[in-house]
Amino acid sequence: MNYLVAMEAAWLVRDVEDIDDAIGVAVSEAGKRLNQSDMEYVEVEVGATGCPACGEPFDSAFIAADTALVGLVLEIKIFNAESTEHAQRIAKSEIGGSLRDVPLKVVETIEFEGDEAEVESDS
Repeated sequence: MNYLVAMEAAWLVRDVEDIDDAIGVAVSEAGKRLNQSDMEYVEVEVGATGCPACGEPFDSAFIAADTALVGLVLEIKIFNAESTEHAQRIAKSEIGGSLRDVPLKVVETIEFEGDEAEVESDS
């Protein structure tokens, strides 16, 4: 089976004053570290968090004392895995090896054939 595994990563950015700058730095740094490990195929995007008051999504980033915590979403395709759990373990191992000391959590796993997603299952 083939799976698309999406993980959430908590990325710390120091010495920033603006949310957009923090997001840009986090995405750039994550992409750079993944590319250094020849993992250009991992998609890196800023995550979304629902507003507790209205439920509308907004960028997962928070700044305090010129230090930002940015929530990133990392997506990787895993081919020929034995199960959903096996695909998740492979994804964590692959990405975790390149992004040491970055907290990761699987948020979604989608089974697919070829290049098209077909069945969705949460972790």
